Formats: sequence, structure tokens, C-alpha cells
Amino acid sequence: MTPANEPAAPPQPTAAAGEPGAGAAPGRVILPVASGAQTLAAVGALLRGRRLQTFTAVGVLTLGTGIGLLTAPILGRMVDLVAGQRGAASLTVPMVLLLVVAVGRGAATGLGSALVARLGETVLAGLRERFIDRALNLPLERVEQAGSGDLTSRVTGDVTLITRVVRQALPEFTTALLTIVLTLAGLAVLDWRFLAAVLLAVPVHVLTVRWYIPRAVPVYAAHRVANGALQHQLLDSVGGVRTVRAFRLTDQHAKLLESRSREAVDLALRGIRLVSGFFSRLNLAEFIGLAAVLVTGFLLVGNGSVSIGTATAAALYFHSLFNPVNAALFLIDDAQSAGASLARLVGVSDLPAEEDPADAARPADGSVRVRELSHAYASGHPVLDAVDLEVRDGERVALVGASGAGKTTLAKLIAGVHRPTGGSVELGGADTRALGPAGVRRAVTLISQEVHVFAGPLAEDLRLARPGATDAEITAALARVDALTWVEALPEGAATVVGEGGHRLTVTQAQQLALARLVLADPPVAILDEATADAGSAGARTLEGAALRALEGRTGLMVAHRLPQAATADRIVVLDRGRVVESGTHAALVAAGGSYAALWSAWSDSRRTGAEEAAVPRPREA
Repeated sequence: MTPANEPAAPPQPTAAAGEPGAGAAPGRVILPVASGAQTLAAVGALLRGRRLQTFTAVGVLTLGTGIGLLTAPILGRMVDLVAGQRGAASLTVPMVLLLVVAVGRGAATGLGSALVARLGETVLAGLRERFIDRALNLPLERVEQAGSGDLTSRVTGDVTLITRVVRQALPEFTTALLTIVLTLAGLAVLDWRFLAAVLLAVPVHVLTVRWYIPRAVPVYAAHRVANGALQHQLLDSVGGVRTVRAFRLTDQHAKLLESRSREAVDLALRGIRLVSGFFSRLNLAEFIGLAAVLVTGFLLVGNGSVSIGTATAAALYFHSLFNPVNAALFLIDDAQSAGASLARLVGVSDLPAEEDPADAARPADGSVRVRELSHAYASGHPVLDAVDLEVRDGERVALVGASGAGKTTLAKLIAGVHRPTGGSVELGGADTRALGPAGVRRAVTLISQEVHVFAGPLAEDLRLARPGATDAEITAALARVDALTWVEALPEGAATVVGEGGHRLTVTQAQQLALARLVLADPPVAILDEATADAGSAGARTLEGAALRALEGRTGLMVAHRLPQAATADRIVVLDRGRVVESGTHAALVAAGGSYAALWSAWSDSRRTGAEEAAVPRPREA
């Protein structure tokens, strides 16, 4: 997300409906969507390692379908026996065979469907792992450009849709396809003229699919993107509800939500209209095919070419195609939705990995040096302009300034979230380009006011920062940030499940966990981006003390929301309109009477006014 106190990224061109990017919010560059060839190649690569499982699943399903096709010839034989007045006893064997066919078909089809579903789940799991691996290693700048809704909708909505299709539609589609192929072969065995009659319906099916697919693919692709844009807007509006209310942006956000919702609904209705037209054409194909088979059977029985039983079997064969054909073609609807979602997953999983230099440098210490650093979200509108800053190893520096001064942008450039438009950043004497993305992540840890509590035992949440951390190290980290007391008071201590579905933590407690992770990760440089802003007055004071202890022994940069926190720093750097305008200790800057002194005076006056108002006696109510 673009920080609230920094300029938003510039609007980017959006694609037309149906193209990647359609429906995306202005200023968002959504993550890539794979082409059809790329998607098939990705699925093929996952299947190649499971050939035996694939052949077994398809083989068992083919066997079950083939057994089921014996029903029509047996029924046709029974018709011939009745027509020939062979007596009731002659029907015993066919009846037993029908029972055996039903049992055999049910068992083989059930097993085959289970094997196909298992194969699909296995392939989906592999794709999901690739997606998560790549998503977790995407450059943070790329994720911010796309917006949180885009990535969230892929990992939730798209994965859910594909999972449903794999579990339900894939076995049904495979069975339907095999039934169609084997039934057509059975018709040819009965008499090639029956097959020719059935093929009269094929042009209608082909034209129906050719009419449907070109219209459905763009609609479903655009619908997925529109849902992503809607989800992003919901996250923005709900997550920033206090800011929205404070700046009286409620109506604007309501209109944006209405617009995004209307776009998603309109695309869904277009899809429903396409499906209705799709099935009306299929009904025409069924009429043409069945009429052709019945006329052919009448003529062939009339000239003695086939028996009544054979003509009956042919009619039953075609009638048995109704459900498989409709199912296969109807499942194209699900296939289009799943295909659009699959392309969105593959688009992310096929992104090239971040490459580190072959001979990556290593920082010598925790010093930070910024030279002529510039950055602009929109061309011609710099957020930072030729900033120079040096931070000594172990020094604590507070970045202060009015909203939009460039504090958060500077912090993110040092942390490697954004790439500078100009200038350079050095960590421990090494340029960040020589360190590589992985080297920067090892050297710098950034904690913002938006922290996440991972679902699971609290101790495992902390071990994400250091997987091999011992219980003693976890206890020490919690104690260092003043969290040990309340953690030990939890029902199961550090083993208590927190996060989604677990014990709910307060804002202050969640931030303390983030600071404990910082202690365990032990980077040479730590950046706190307004990490105490959402905690309230009492919580902020607790976190400020915890933050100072977490920064001990390392270089610290604090984007200070509360000036008392800035006052505890070794040095304060004041930014204004993307430039460093003052630098020095709290006492020196207050004495200088410049920008920082004005900010401190305004802060002190607001605190004093608030205290005086709180001290005024309130009249008693009757």
C-alpha cells in the first residue's frame, strides 16, 4: 500500500476489458497474467513427473466408461428377444449382465474419478507451492504497485475456484469426454450410418463452442480482475477507515466501492447471459441428432440392414450422450473461469526470481550512507530530491517532518522496498546494488505500523525470524520488549495459538511481537516506520520503550510519528518537501528555532491544551 503520508504512485495505462489489467484501479500495475501456452506448459511440466499416476487414473476411468457402454447393446438384445417372442426365461442372462455392468461401472468410475481428483489436487498443490514461493519473494515495490487486493484475490479467490473445479469438475469432465469418444466408437461398431447421423449435430456443437469461447474468455478474465480491484478497494476503505472518516472521504470511498461493485456485477450478468444462449443452442443440437438417428434406424430396420434391437441400442447410445455432451460443454464454463484463475497463478509463479550478484558484497557494519538520493512516483514530481545522509554504526536517528515530506519513502529506499530514481544507498560501506536483494534483506529489517500476527503458536510466530531459536532465546527476546509478562499470562504461554482463529492480540501486543522478531532476526540495521502510531497514548509509551531496547546494539532509523520518541534519538533529521533541512540533537534543534522547534512547539501546545481541557470540571447531569 502507498503510505498515507506520501504521494501516491502515478496512474498507469489500464488494459481494455478482458485484457490483463482490465478493471484495475487507476495507478495500479497488476501482476502479470500468463498466456494460454504458458499455462499449458506449466501444467504439463507438473504432470511430467507424475506419468504413472496420470496413466493409472485415466486407464481406470476409461475401463469404467467402457463397461458402462455395454448397457445399450444389452438392452438392444433384450428388445430383439422380446420381438422374437423368445420367452421370459431368455431375459435372465441379459438382466444379470445389466446388474454386473452397473456394479462394475460404478466401482471403476468411482475409483477412476477419485484418482483423477487426487492427480488434480497433487498438480494444484505443486502449482500453489510455486505461486506462494514466488509471491513471498516478489520485490515489495512490485507488490505495492499492484496493490494488496490483486495478490490477495489470487491467493484466495483464484485458488478456491481452481480447487473446486479440480475436486468436482475435473473428474466429471474427464468421464464425460471419455464417454463421448467411446460412445461414438460404439455407434460405428453398430453401423457406420448411425455414426454419420449423429455427426449431423456436431456442426451445431462446434458453432456453439466457437460462439461461446471468444465471448466467455474475456468476460471471465475481466471478471477476475474486477473482483481483485473490488477486493483491493475494500481493503483500502476498511483498513483505512479512521483516515477516511478523519478527512471526510466516506462519500468518495462509497462511490468507488459502488463503481467497482457495479463493474463486477455487470461482468457476472454478461456471463450468465452467455450461458443461457449457450444451452439454447445445445438443445437444438440434441433435436437434430436424435431425429437423425431415429430416421436412420427406421430406414435401416425397414430394409433389413439392422434389427430393431440394434436401432434401439443406437438411439440409446445417442440419448446417453445428452448428459456427457452437455456436461462437457457446460463445464467449459467452469473451465474458462478456472483457466482465467490458473493463468493468474501461473503469471505470478513464472515471474523471474530476483537475482543476486554472483559475488555479492557484505556490509562491514551497520552504517548507512545515502548519496544524492532521489525518488519519484510520478515523472517530474520528485518525492526525494538529492538527499544526503550518513548514519554511524549503532547510531539511532529519527526522521521527522510534515506529512508528505518523504520520511517513509526514504526509509523504504534504504530498506530496499523501492529502487531509487537517482543516487545510491550504501549499507556498511557496500552499495545496495552490490549486496543484491537478499543481502539487503539480511542487513535491514523494516517494521511498519501495519504488522501481521501469523496463525499458530506464538513461539512459532517468533521463530519465523530465526527458525532455530531456542525457548531461552525466545524468552529473552520477549523480555527485552516488555512482552514476557503478558505472554506468560496466556492460557498456554508461548504455545498459545494466536492469529486467525486463535487468541486475539491487542495492537500493542502485536507490535511487541514484531519487535521481538526484530531482536531474534538481529539485523545490523533496523527501521521503525511509525511503529507506535496505532497503539494509543499508553500503548505508544510502552512501545517506545520496547523499541529503544530492541534497537540496542544496532543502527536504528525511526520514522517518528510522536515527537517524544524522536527526542530520545541520538540525532534528529528533519525533512521538508523531499530535502533534509535540519539535523542535530533534540536540544540543539529546539534551541535553533527552526522547523523542528516549530513542530515541537506545536506538539507541546497540543499536549498542554489537551491536559487543561481534561482538568476542567464537567457539570453534573441531572
